[in-house]
Amino acid sequence: MMTECTSLQFVSPFAFEAMQKVDVVRLASLSDPELRLLLPCLVRMALCAPADQSQSWAQDKKLILRLLSGVEAVNSIVALLSVDFHALEQDASKEQQLRKRKEPAFKGFLSLVIFLINKLDLHIKMAYINRFLRLILLCVSNNSVSESNGEFFFKSSELFESPVYLEEAADVLCILQAELPSLLPIVDVAEALLHVRNGAWFLCLLVANVPDSFNEVCRGLIKNGERQDEESLGGRRRTDALRFLCKMNPSQALKVRGMVVEECHLPGLGVALTLDHTKNEACEDGVSDLVCFVSGLLLGTNAKVRTWFGTFIRNGQQRKRENSSSVLWQMRRQLLLELMGILPTVRSTRIAEEADVEMEPNVSVYSGLKEEHVVKASALLRLYCALMGIAGLKPTEEEAEQLLQLMTSRPPATPAGVRFVSLSFCMLLAFSTLVSTPEQEQLMVIWLSWMIKEEAYFESTSGVSASFGEMLLLVAMYFHSNQLSAIIDLVCSTLGMKIVIKPSSLSRMKTIFTQEIFTEQVVTAHAVRVPVTSNLSANITGFLPIHCIYQLLRSRSFTKHKVSIKDWIYRQLCETSTPLHPQLLPLIDVYINSILTPASKSNPEATNQPVTEQEILNVFQGVIGGDSIRLNQRFSITAQLLVLYYVLSYEEALLANTKTLAAMQRKPKSYSSSLMDQIPIKFLIRQAQGLQQELGGLHSALLRLLATNYPHLCIVDDWICEEEITGTDALLRRMLLTNNAKNHSPKQLQEAFSAVPVSYTQVMQILEHLTLLSASELIPYAEVLTSNMNQLLNSGVPRRILQTVNKLWMVLNTVMPRRLWVMTVNALQPSIKFVRQQKYTQNDLMIDPLIVLRCDQRVHRCPPLMDITLHMLNGYLLASKAYLSAHLKETAEQDRPSQNNTIGLVGQTDAPEVTREELKNALLAAQDSAAVQILLEICLPTEEEKARGVNPDSLPRNVQSVITASSPNKEMEEGEDNLLCNLREVQCLICCLLHQMYIADPNIAKLVHFQGYPCELLPLTVAGIPSMHICLDFIPELIAQPELEKQIFAIQLLSHLCIQYALPKSLSVARLAVNVMGTLLTVLTQAKRYAFFMPTLPSLVSFCRAFPPLYEDIMSLLIQIGQVCASDVATQTRDIDPIITRLQQIKEKPSGWSGLCKDPSYKNGSRDTGSMDPDVQLCHCIESTIIEIINMSVSGI
Repeated sequence: MMTECTSLQFVSPFAFEAMQKVDVVRLASLSDPELRLLLPCLVRMALCAPADQSQSWAQDKKLILRLLSGVEAVNSIVALLSVDFHALEQDASKEQQLRKRKEPAFKGFLSLVIFLINKLDLHIKMAYINRFLRLILLCVSNNSVSESNGEFFFKSSELFESPVYLEEAADVLCILQAELPSLLPIVDVAEALLHVRNGAWFLCLLVANVPDSFNEVCRGLIKNGERQDEESLGGRRRTDALRFLCKMNPSQALKVRGMVVEECHLPGLGVALTLDHTKNEACEDGVSDLVCFVSGLLLGTNAKVRTWFGTFIRNGQQRKRENSSSVLWQMRRQLLLELMGILPTVRSTRIAEEADVEMEPNVSVYSGLKEEHVVKASALLRLYCALMGIAGLKPTEEEAEQLLQLMTSRPPATPAGVRFVSLSFCMLLAFSTLVSTPEQEQLMVIWLSWMIKEEAYFESTSGVSASFGEMLLLVAMYFHSNQLSAIIDLVCSTLGMKIVIKPSSLSRMKTIFTQEIFTEQVVTAHAVRVPVTSNLSANITGFLPIHCIYQLLRSRSFTKHKVSIKDWIYRQLCETSTPLHPQLLPLIDVYINSILTPASKSNPEATNQPVTEQEILNVFQGVIGGDSIRLNQRFSITAQLLVLYYVLSYEEALLANTKTLAAMQRKPKSYSSSLMDQIPIKFLIRQAQGLQQELGGLHSALLRLLATNYPHLCIVDDWICEEEITGTDALLRRMLLTNNAKNHSPKQLQEAFSAVPVSYTQVMQILEHLTLLSASELIPYAEVLTSNMNQLLNSGVPRRILQTVNKLWMVLNTVMPRRLWVMTVNALQPSIKFVRQQKYTQNDLMIDPLIVLRCDQRVHRCPPLMDITLHMLNGYLLASKAYLSAHLKETAEQDRPSQNNTIGLVGQTDAPEVTREELKNALLAAQDSAAVQILLEICLPTEEEKARGVNPDSLPRNVQSVITASSPNKEMEEGEDNLLCNLREVQCLICCLLHQMYIADPNIAKLVHFQGYPCELLPLTVAGIPSMHICLDFIPELIAQPELEKQIFAIQLLSHLCIQYALPKSLSVARLAVNVMGTLLTVLTQAKRYAFFMPTLPSLVSFCRAFPPLYEDIMSLLIQIGQVCASDVATQTRDIDPIITRLQQIKEKPSGWSGLCKDPSYKNGSRDTGSMDPDVQLCHCIESTIIEIINMSVSGI
């Protein structure tokens, strides 16, 4: 269509714009040939009644009439307008209704057209117009036929081809469409004109005379167009017609291109319009519109558009007709011209051959890429990558040659230049077929060598941290380890597109990298010299030195070639910031593995060196001192947390690999305990808690290591306390913080403590102000606070001061627990004259946690300080467990060879380990049980407290008051007074700790109760420790012990448990106890019988109170005990029968004896006390027990 209309004159953009704006002045400036094309519209404007009745339009209309007065062709158009189109439309409508049922839709439309032609022929006796109207309307109807058959047709006619008729035919077409728009829609007419010769010329004239229909016509043609316009004659003619329309109205060309992409039709039109637009661009240095448009189609997020345009590229290559008329060929040619236009010099691989051999290969022959062309070059490289990788474009030899020339050019040292080199390198990896000849391969090798040489200069000059040097190293390492899939992912990530790269295509590049450019030794030596990334964080994207070092550590390249990497890793860890870079934790893990695990069994010494202790301490400088915690921090919190993670992970990995290392006869150095004591672990963990979002998985990883290796720093109570300290209350306290509170120094606090015996006011005031400070701000006061705790044990110290000290201590415990505990234990030691106090260390307290309880005895009756002591005891018990477990792993293989040589038996090589584990568990159990026993002993009242009438079972008396309603009022008052004493508060604190210990390890409860403790504490422990119900599980085993004392303790314990936990399980154990007592009655001697039953008979009363169904069994047991005792004294002079008779009567008629319990003579076996015989005393005790049971059952529970 382009060639058939070359001799015709089209409407110019100037004329179309004048028509669109009805600019009469510009229309008057048109030449006669240009004006002739617009006559149909101008005649109708001049003759038809206008809607605009303004004076300005009247003047413009006069100008139009004056303009038309000299044109002869106006007369024929006026004649056409003289037809009665209204009558013609009515006749056509009637004809359409008559033929509607007889003919198909497209034939009915054809008949309507013929009818219109005949009607018009009656009014105008012009044969050629008659013939033309028939033909043009026939084409419209035939277009409908083509839509039914799916094939494009072409209609040949003299009216559309002969230059004699073209102008008149165009006039008739414009008038007919303008007067009958409902019967001849302009979009249908436009479709029909595609099927005739010179149709594009007619279409442009039609639209020029109806300029408002431009967008409507273009959208209709695009919507009805083919998905691939280059595949068919109709598609190509449609594309040409739309190109003519856009040339007539160039301002709407890009909008029409947008319609093409929106509908995914006519891709050739979109490219053609872009080519037309590109030729008119004035800027040559920037990225052209063609590059932007095609890149957007292939690299955009719309997969439908990407597939559509990719199909256009593939189909265009498959056609044999690839000449200059093809839009795809024009696009490729234009891209190639743009590519050649930015090359530094018109180079070819023959230049290297012609150059002097001794000449430096990268001096004069290879000139640099201009800075203004770098961005455009990068855009072109990405576009060609998308065309070849996504759309399947196969480059010609010329394209491949020029692409290689561009990729191997040398840009300036700018961020854009770094990006260009990275893209060029990845494109070489992705499309290795571009390098096909030895000369081209040599050119590529020279360029890669230049990259290695200039990498440091580029990074220092451009200021970009992620330069192409790291990418080179990373690719070299991947090639050495044969990780081709990782290289493919790297290439796709850098190019920003997912393309298919076959691993086999990288074989030649692998050979070049591993054998010519980057041997493994060169890679490792170069990697150590690469500077660390300053302020490394997740905000720095791209491929960094850390990626290279990580891969080299994984492949053990440093240890193979004896290259030290410790200093580089240490410097990189110190140069970090938030948000945390995701590669840091894997780097630390693989570094630790390279320290502990040799690269090969044949060379066990081939390992990396660990970070030294001094280097670790340097990182925490400013945090350890306390006073300078906020002023002199040289390293960021991220660096400190990473070093902490390294130390904890290293120690954990060292313990986990102890056996493996011992088998290899290697013993890597462990970090000393003094180093661990100086690291503020809890403070750093608390800082990390507030930065969880920025630290990624570091916080959770630190918590896992802490729970495993430092369980005493993960106590639940501490976490709850931290939530209270860091919550809303803390914010309110900060709002109340005054300048006075900030101005108090540790020295002032010490002076206030010095005046404590005289005045407590100043101390109280300073302590209250300190409660408003945060935990980290309290650290400088910790030493003064703990060193003066001993003074608070004196009598007369206000309780408020003690409670405030306790509160401040708990706040400090959230940031510096280990150091605080050591200072507190040393401060609370008993002060003995002429004896120098021992200063305990953290290690001493972990080995022997019971040192905590060897404090001043006054602490045992000071609840706020006792709370602190119990908190430390719990922590050190947990720390001791972790310490012994770690020690066991460290020394697991020490005596293994000697044991094996001594035993010399197969199958017994693991015996020492098993024994050591059992000994450790036994030591821990003894340690825990000793702590519990000491705490229970503290719960007993001292002699002085007994003298004051303090009762240790005040708590159970309060509980049992619900049951024992007959207690005197005086006893109730005494019990309530006892509830307010210090001993009572200490007992509650101890019971809370014992409850936690029993829940954490029920075996402790079992061991303690098998050891036994004073029975006076049973009411306290059963009522005060909620977890005592677990004793029901092992009481049967305790009763079965051969020792009489343990049996007695078990029955007494059971009696209290039955009252506290009246459960079915308690009933069954109580029944078992009664049966055991009956059995023991038959086997015990007289002395043992007295020793057993005298303390256990009162327990039977508790059994009956808790479980009335046991009444019969217990009464029978008591009678049986009485009978046995009577038989033993039958030969004596004293007659015991009256007692036995009374027992039988009580059993048969208990109601008659219910009042005897009020008689004091029946209590505690006081009757007949003149006889000191054990059996007689036991009989009196039995009688009192029975009467108490009867009275309880009669009066009700």
